[in-house]
Amino acid sequence: MPRGDGRLSHDLDPERPGPQDACGVFGVWAPGEEVANLTYFGLYALQHRGQEAAGIAVSDGSGVVVYKDLGLVAQVFDEPTLASLRGHVAIGHARYSTTGGSTWENAQPTIRATSAGTTIALAHNGNLVNTAELQREAAVRGLDPDGSTNDTSLVTMLLASRPDLSVEAAALEVLPQLRGAFSFVFMDESTLYAARDAHGVRPLVLGRLERGWVVASETAALDIVGASVVREVEPGELIAIDENGLRSSRFAAPEPKGCLFEYVYIARPDATIAGRNVHAARVQIGRQLAKEHPVEADLVIPVPESGTPAAIGYAEESGITYGQGLMKNPYVGRTFIQPSQTLRALGVRLKLNPLRQNVRGKRLVVVDDSIVRGTTQRAIVRLLREAGALEVHVRISSPPVSWPCFYGIDFATRAELLANGLDNEGIRRSIGADTLGYVSLPGLIAATEQPKSRLCRACFDGEYPIELPAGNLIGKHVLEGVGRRVAAEAAGPTGPLVATPTHHP
Repeated sequence: MPRGDGRLSHDLDPERPGPQDACGVFGVWAPGEEVANLTYFGLYALQHRGQEAAGIAVSDGSGVVVYKDLGLVAQVFDEPTLASLRGHVAIGHARYSTTGGSTWENAQPTIRATSAGTTIALAHNGNLVNTAELQREAAVRGLDPDGSTNDTSLVTMLLASRPDLSVEAAALEVLPQLRGAFSFVFMDESTLYAARDAHGVRPLVLGRLERGWVVASETAALDIVGASVVREVEPGELIAIDENGLRSSRFAAPEPKGCLFEYVYIARPDATIAGRNVHAARVQIGRQLAKEHPVEADLVIPVPESGTPAAIGYAEESGITYGQGLMKNPYVGRTFIQPSQTLRALGVRLKLNPLRQNVRGKRLVVVDDSIVRGTTQRAIVRLLREAGALEVHVRISSPPVSWPCFYGIDFATRAELLANGLDNEGIRRSIGADTLGYVSLPGLIAATEQPKSRLCRACFDGEYPIELPAGNLIGKHVLEGVGRRVAAEAAGPTGPLVATPTHHP
């Protein structure tokens, strides 16, 4: 029997997805512990960051084994599978594709053996922007791709192509060549490694177990396995953990630019980023929204679950009663059973239903975290009016999303972003709200308690902290077509550079 593709996400309309989450990574070095089980529970805590595929690599010192498949963590792994993954070091990955399509070949961790007999497995959260340039280097050096088309496999291949160096030394050579956002966990037979790009765009934290160490995308994953938070992995830092303890090296000078959208949407509310609790930040954003966009109303309701903390803050600051107006079916996600056109036309009705008794005759403030295409908000406003709401005032806990992300979040293209083509009044009319208010960018930044200079705000203001390549050599499917692109550009004295896919072992 075919299984669902596991692509559960915050999206309320499967035909028009919103911003897709960054991936979740987890790593553990803990002799004497059931490291595969710890990794499973760590990935379970990070499931919100990626729902397309999941995988775990483990080593007992004699070899590295990887098990991965498409689907949710609980779909991919069962107790017999986990019991077969024995060792003292493990890494894991919950994937949403930001480079390369959603195929088994692109699931992570990726794995490569070196000619010296070492095996490297790697998991990645983020997105590189010089992928085509790195692919050129690999082609010039005659490195053999393994059939995958993601930047993670490319990095693993580059690390494995230096058999005369230790993995740690190879990493210190390769990591400075990478441009873009990356939080890596990787391993060989005996050692756990973690690295974060010089800007620290995507989060990565270090934790301590009684008998070992843990690294993870979010602090919530440390909590679930009983690890205490030590600190964040620093931007530009490489950590190695083995029987000799923990070592730290610098491969780049830190220039912190943490992702502002993590505070708005991606991270779990119980996570802590740069010392700031995400739930507290979101509540503060709601308070700021109420100050910036007050309105006379009877009830503040969230769009579940993403708008809940900000709605609480809006209600607290405004004095308007907080309540529930929409119920979400938690079991409806993208499914392998394609709905009929009749069902598809229902859109968000498959996932949300109004509490008619709560909203009838009321002036509502509806709080959500972002507007990307506007389809979801348009449908919600219609639902609430049909349920008898007198007025619908939409409040958004982020500024307009006007620019795509190239650092690990799969937004719509710029042409599809509603805020790219319309002003605030145009968006209000488009979604059918009585009024519309976005939190200001300064207000959002203030809620994070981080200085503006330490945050990547590119999706809101178009200021990309990491230089993007010219032309079309960027994007989710860059490696699917890189052979054709490189051939067109690089035919010359050295001949065309073509990446020929091979079967994945």
